[in-house]
Amino acid sequence: MPPIALPHDAKAGPTKPEVRAVVHSKLALEADDHFAEVGSCTGAVTIEAAQRAGRVTALERKPERLETTERNLAANEDAIRAAVELRNAEAPAELPDDADALFLGGSRNFEAVLDHAVDTEVDRVVMNVSRLEVAGKATEAFRERGILEEVVQFQVSHGYELAGATSFNSDNPVYMLVGSATPGDSKSEGSQR
Repeated sequence: MPPIALPHDAKAGPTKPEVRAVVHSKLALEADDHFAEVGSCTGAVTIEAAQRAGRVTALERKPERLETTERNLAANEDAIRAAVELRNAEAPAELPDDADALFLGGSRNFEAVLDHAVDTEVDRVVMNVSRLEVAGKATEAFRERGILEEVVQFQVSHGYELAGATSFNSDNPVYMLVGSATPGDSKSEGSQR
């Protein structure tokens, strides 16, 4: 996929490219998938999903962030293949009932969103968390619903020149929860990495 343009920013900033690469590898979106996102913010995940999936529904509760998503989508219109619908709503309200894959980019109301995923049998669920305490609560919420397949923690560092050599600045660590709400499809907890 070609790199995306994000000329417009939101205070929270975009999901970093390396993190998006892992998100999309876990979501494994295909051309006939309906992808839903909670917390579109800058639209970075939305845009990349729209390069892969057939339909995209992105929710953002803050109107100014939804506007940023819209503007960044417009900046990438030539690379988008999916039908994209943006909704100014706080999840789980207005989440589609037919999503194949769901990404939670924020932690607000995540338990209700996971309940919706279970009720509608979303095949692939990925949630990114940046705070340790929330990661623990989210892990328990995935387990309680029987949808937890994997928990991944990773951190990316970028090199820069320092006194004629290379040093590194580290991004904040990301905790990624991966699961499935399709009955009979979840892996056992013993297979978690």
